[in-house]
Amino acid sequence: MTVKFVADVGGTNIRLATVDSGGLTRVKKYLCDDFENIDVAIQHYFSEHPDLVYAYGCIAIACPVQGDWVKMTNHSWEFSIEHLSKTLGLKWLGVINDFTSVAFSLPGLNDGQKIQVGPGTVKPQGNIAVFGPGTGLGVEHLTFTDKGWKALDGEGGHVDFAAQDENEFAIWHYLKKKLGHVSAEEVLSGRGIVHIYEGLAEHNQQAPVLNDPAVITEKALNKECELCMATLQQFCKIMGSFAGNLALNLATTGGVYIGGGIAARFVDFIKTSDFRARFEDKGRFRHYVANIPTFIITEPDHGLLGAAAYLELNYKG
Repeated sequence: MTVKFVADVGGTNIRLATVDSGGLTRVKKYLCDDFENIDVAIQHYFSEHPDLVYAYGCIAIACPVQGDWVKMTNHSWEFSIEHLSKTLGLKWLGVINDFTSVAFSLPGLNDGQKIQVGPGTVKPQGNIAVFGPGTGLGVEHLTFTDKGWKALDGEGGHVDFAAQDENEFAIWHYLKKKLGHVSAEEVLSGRGIVHIYEGLAEHNQQAPVLNDPAVITEKALNKECELCMATLQQFCKIMGSFAGNLALNLATTGGVYIGGGIAARFVDFIKTSDFRARFEDKGRFRHYVANIPTFIITEPDHGLLGAAAYLELNYKG
């Protein structure tokens, strides 16, 4: 039986699925570090389903996709799209940025796959923004055209980090000394949580004792550590300001969505944080963003769903 597959590749995990009548089946997740390169990981997935012949596919990957050679930003994998297609024995292969894939999933998400944070009403066919703190920070916009939805690629996660309060200026100064350039990704990602923690520790003349974002987050949620709680609160504030900037960039009346592997783990915390207040804190343009809704994507396979949507839209065989 000849079938299609999709893959969602981040800096930590690779998720794969079989596309069956528009839906996803046989969803599996592997650690990228368990495989020398992407072809080995995908061939491993194929080998687990010997009854199927995979002939067409779409890979959504966490890095720019410009031309045939693809090199990941936060992992060692790199490959030629043409060579990978031949190695896998495929008739057609599409490779897109992972947040292009996420963007394509958004129009199809239902209320059970996302949670709204704060006020606002979606304007049908209005521009949409999505970003996702994870291993890195992906960003994408989506706009509606006479041919349907079109994703606007970019590397918005690497724009400058703009500090908005005393704590954030302290974090910026700490990271400026440490890194030289302070991008949004350095505060809105897994390592970003650690960076915020370290910056606040220095600002408060405390010795940082933790370096694992999952541990910092857990201790914050369990109210076991005041510095961890302050870190997660600051993370939510920065996330709100960043989301508001995306809303201003392209008049995202269709909403701003948060994906990635971090935010969905503490939705209730985000709801009670200053996330939405910072989203709307745009001075004279507060009114401009006040009715733009913000959502957290809770569907774990949204990247795969978007890759499947892109595959169905672009593969004409």
